[in-house]
Amino acid sequence: MLEKVKIKEKKIDDYRKIILPSLLKEIKSLSKELKGLKVNLVNSTSKGGGVAEILNSLIPLLRDVKIDASWYVISGDKQFFNLTKEIHNALQGKDFLLTLDLRKKYRANMERISKEMKGMSPDVWVMHDPQTVGIIDYFPNLHPCISHIHIDTSFPNKDVWNFIMPFLLKYDKIIFSEKEFRQTDIPIEKTSIIPPAIDPLTEKNKVLSKKESKNILKDFGIDIKRPLISQISRFDPWKNPSGVVDAYKIAKKKIPGLQLALVGLLLASDDPEAAKVYHKVEKETKGDPDIFLFFNPDKLSNLTVDRFVNAFQTASDIILQNSTKEGFGLTVSEAMWKEKAVIGGNVGGIKIQIKDGENGFLVSSSKEAAEKIIFLFENPKIRKNMGKKAKKTVLEKFLMPRLLRDYMLLLKDIAYENKRKNR
Repeated sequence: MLEKVKIKEKKIDDYRKIILPSLLKEIKSLSKELKGLKVNLVNSTSKGGGVAEILNSLIPLLRDVKIDASWYVISGDKQFFNLTKEIHNALQGKDFLLTLDLRKKYRANMERISKEMKGMSPDVWVMHDPQTVGIIDYFPNLHPCISHIHIDTSFPNKDVWNFIMPFLLKYDKIIFSEKEFRQTDIPIEKTSIIPPAIDPLTEKNKVLSKKESKNILKDFGIDIKRPLISQISRFDPWKNPSGVVDAYKIAKKKIPGLQLALVGLLLASDDPEAAKVYHKVEKETKGDPDIFLFFNPDKLSNLTVDRFVNAFQTASDIILQNSTKEGFGLTVSEAMWKEKAVIGGNVGGIKIQIKDGENGFLVSSSKEAAEKIIFLFENPKIRKNMGKKAKKTVLEKFLMPRLLRDYMLLLKDIAYENKRKNR
């Protein structure tokens, strides 16, 4: 049996003062139609990374609206997660040779996991990302089923895509965050475009005062009287932390007191690559006392990771998300929700969130990022106005109740279609 994740309760009514009344009304109406629907959602880890963060809020809300939702995580050894990480990266365009032996290993793990699912029979399955997609070949009761792909597959490694694509085609529906991520060999009628969302009621996104935030930063060596830019993101090649360091070095020539924080605390058990990237950046930044790297969550003392991240997003002057590939980038919406002007890579899901020059900036190089950093420090009124527009964007498009509604609509469609087929 797969490991079941324990979750805390959440109530959709707790969002009443934040979201539009029409959205709440629609959710309540859908709840009556979907009451009792049994849904199993499966991914590779219960903590760390955007998928786990989303499920931690989405699943209790599905339960609150009377859907019988359960969350399970798959098991695997280090070799398996190393392989799925390589597949993950290859689907985002990285060169990778998926040998016959590696294909056999992936399939063997899919077959192994399918045996752990024996006896499970929900009304709908939702399988997240490449770590789970191949299970469908070995588990005949996986219908109706949804594959939710959270990564940027707009320009995949063709060889790896051709290996994964036949699995995807067996699903009833495939969720992408952005329409550009759908390859032409995936039928439009199988596709749903559902951008992710943040939860405004978690500790990470609740209002934290500037004073308290700065006191937290001060305890970790930040000079709160000097300018600070931060990137809150895993140490991952696609997040491009080295590019952020380069932008900081260029900008510092015009802003001598500038400080940089890279906050990429390792939480995910399925991310073996993070330590390598961290050590690379550590070497690149050695000797600069104004660059702060945060990787080990055990060094936070009594602080939770969410409170620590909230403090940096709240107290930093500018937030960067300098990704070269990005399925969405929850940290962008998190910072925008805190009225920050965000400088993001002009890629993938970041482009959904940032309208260049209005609620933030999109950049394609470290030089461009540095130019925008300098511009925003030299124009504090523009920076403030961008932050206000940024929060409005998140309020309208990227909060958890909207994601809940979108999921409910898809579940309604797939459940209805299944009933029609079985008549």
